[in-house]
Amino acid sequence: MAEPVLLYALVINVLAFVLFGIDKRRAVYHRWRIPESTLIAVAVLGGCIGSYFGMRVFHHKTKKPLFRYGIPVIILLWLIVLYLLWKTTRGI
Repeated sequence: MAEPVLLYALVINVLAFVLFGIDKRRAVYHRWRIPESTLIAVAVLGGCIGSYFGMRVFHHKTKKPLFRYGIPVIILLWLIVLYLLWKTTRGI
């Protein structure tokens, strides 16, 4: 059971990271952009760590409050959810 979950987490976080890189490159060249709602949706669906590192590595969306504060909040919420799931599966 853990393998599919870990594979999903890996794929969604790599996707989030890559999307931030693509969007940054498109911004530099004044091309069509990835909607902010898509970037946030990918973070909410589990790609929050990839989104955070994408923001830092590509220096992208770091001044926008929705991303600057929103992505860390999403990470915190995911950590709480994962802890609660872990706690209930352990029977504690």
